[in-house]
Amino acid sequence: MNGNATNRFDCAGALLSSPVAALLSSDVIAGINSGRYVVFPGFCDVHVHFREPGFSYKETIKTGSLAARAGGYTTVFTMPNLNPVPDSVPNIKQQIEIIEKDAAIQVLPYAAITVGEKGEELSDMQGLAPYAVAFSDDGRGVQSQEMMRSAMLRAKELGKIIVAHCEENSLLNGGYIHDGAYAKEHNHKGICSKSEWLPIERDIKLSEETACPYHVCHISCKESVEIIRQAKARGVNVTCETAPHYLTLNENCLQEDGRFKMNPPLRSEEDRKALVEGLIDGTIDMIATDHAPHSAEEKSKGLAGSAFGITGIEIAFPVLYTKLVKTGIVPLEKIIECLTVNPRKRFSIKSENEFCVWDLNESFTVNPEEFISKGKATPYAGETIYGKCIFNSKQ
Repeated sequence: MNGNATNRFDCAGALLSSPVAALLSSDVIAGINSGRYVVFPGFCDVHVHFREPGFSYKETIKTGSLAARAGGYTTVFTMPNLNPVPDSVPNIKQQIEIIEKDAAIQVLPYAAITVGEKGEELSDMQGLAPYAVAFSDDGRGVQSQEMMRSAMLRAKELGKIIVAHCEENSLLNGGYIHDGAYAKEHNHKGICSKSEWLPIERDIKLSEETACPYHVCHISCKESVEIIRQAKARGVNVTCETAPHYLTLNENCLQEDGRFKMNPPLRSEEDRKALVEGLIDGTIDMIATDHAPHSAEEKSKGLAGSAFGITGIEIAFPVLYTKLVKTGIVPLEKIIECLTVNPRKRFSIKSENEFCVWDLNESFTVNPEEFISKGKATPYAGETIYGKCIFNSKQ
């Protein structure tokens, strides 16, 4: 699809007949009517780190939400690895107060599964449920099977989803990139794929047992795709996400630079292809950025010493469009479905009059210094990509 094509996700008519149309300039209206611009529903990202409260030197609700808005997003879900951790009503209310004051778009917080995300004691899930979009200990995996079972039983009672960062700590062995060819050739410590897929396998069995809806964060390897595919075939109430970098990059793209370090890591080309296949066949339900900004100093220590995490929300759609749609690998309709319809359906998020307008023919070179986000670490720096967000209904 190019700027002149239409499908069920080209929402030009809906936008022009909505109250939001009053915000459009005459140039934007002309561009829409001529077919130069394409209109999509506002994007929804179920996995971002806006770092506030506790780590505002990395990002704030204000800078993160402005960056998201520039990338076409109208709704995002913020992860709970904060200080204080949103494991109690007073703590999550502290975050909500900042959101209400500073957010440029709809920002919905996760609450923690366990106290302090330590995996030792359940959070006040009942008290937190009215304030949280779902429950997650993202940034850490819940290591105890019994703790995860208890969490799922409680979440099921409360009508909430368990959203899991799946990582088996006993298999990490100090690794920080994929345990593959690049790690061996450059004498780096690797993270094996089993550390991801083994907890997914465990949790899917628990989801079957408890009937708790379950969502898997940022899958990165072929085994995870297949385990989830088989679970869905059995009728398990499971969904999952992957990120743009796992769909478009692999370990062969690594450089000795912290902007290539994230968790889970970039894996093999075989893994990347399996993720693309899983996206196309519906095994992977949504694409989330895992936008994880850090300071320049924290990302300046190479692959071994830098913090895990990259910045991505401002360029997520252009990356996907350039590398997967323009190349004919994935239909544009599938990308938009995974950015808009599926996340909102899974988490029961209503959307009215939320649109973004794009010029798909405009290209630009990625310059992290121009990012609105405080985080500047991206593996796409210097690349030419297509797609500019012309308008966001949250403006």
